[in-house]
Amino acid sequence: MDAALQRRVQRYGWDKAVEHYENFWQRQLKPAQNLMLQLAALRAGEKLIDIACGTGLVTFPAAEMLGTDGFILATDISDGMIKKGRELAEEKNYRNIQFERMDAEQLTVADAQFDVALCALGLMYFPDPVKGLKEMHRVLKPGGRAAAAVWGQRDNCGWSAVFEIVDKRVSSEVCPMFFNLGNRDMLKRSFEAAGFSNVVFERISTHLIYQSDEEACGAAFAGGPVALAYHKFSQQTKNEADIEYLDSIKQFNQQNGYAVPGEFVVAVGYKL
Repeated sequence: MDAALQRRVQRYGWDKAVEHYENFWQRQLKPAQNLMLQLAALRAGEKLIDIACGTGLVTFPAAEMLGTDGFILATDISDGMIKKGRELAEEKNYRNIQFERMDAEQLTVADAQFDVALCALGLMYFPDPVKGLKEMHRVLKPGGRAAAAVWGQRDNCGWSAVFEIVDKRVSSEVCPMFFNLGNRDMLKRSFEAAGFSNVVFERISTHLIYQSDEEACGAAFAGGPVALAYHKFSQQTKNEADIEYLDSIKQFNQQNGYAVPGEFVVAVGYKL
């Protein structure tokens, strides 16, 4: 997919997903987000940039760790996500967080401004993940560190059929390289290609718990990376996609819903 087109798909797709995102994904993504924050080892008073911040699922816990003397610039390509993040920051009375719409591969930030850079479950959507990591490296101060989380290998993510199901019904692939960074040591190698040193990574397994068919489909389609394409489907096409997706996860059906396997890879690297 052309890089500019991929950015537009992500920008407007997440605009569509914003109202569903926290309901369907807050609990599911928490293991990866918690491990990323643990590896980042945030300290009170630090200055942090949270890239592909979404509605702030990592931003707000990070703000608690940094304390009132810390500062977070939270960026996302989606206007809707930034608007929601600002609303939540106002509701929660956070004064040390600034939400701004930015392209992660071209941050409008001066060099060497931050102690820490984070990117939770965002790198998979970048047209060029290494370019995005190079931007993270650029905006870090010497001695700073970056941490990122991505989904793991395709065959370890039981929900992965969603992409094939949508791709059969649209003219171009929605997320052509989504699982690439989850393969072997690809995330570590990407960090190193961007200039980071002393890179370490961990791979963790989890389960995505859904209480009903509606919740499973909502997470897969309305609240996730294929939201833009799904939104454009006719109701009949949506129904067909839902049925096909539920068939793909039927092996994970339990008495009270689904427990779908998932895998995350989390890495941290340093700017010398």
